[in-house]
Amino acid sequence: MGNLCGSCFKGTADASDLLTPDAETRRRQMAEAAERRQQEQSNRGIKNPESVKRMQNKSQETERLERERAMAGSGGQPNLKWTQG
Repeated sequence: MGNLCGSCFKGTADASDLLTPDAETRRRQMAEAAERRQQEQSNRGIKNPESVKRMQNKSQETERLERERAMAGSGGQPNLKWTQG
């Protein structure tokens, strides 16, 4: 009864299976994992992330067009804003 698990620990695996991957492979794997975590975090709580991206792009394009119209409508001069001081 003294040697119950002795047969479990005998070396059936190669020593090459126990070696860790080289530094470049580990670095690449860590970068991929970090990118996946970042993507999951940014999409957290959003059912359709592609729809959100389309809406953001559309709003940015709308803002850009409004700025261009404002610049063109005033002869290249930005609109003046009244401030009360």
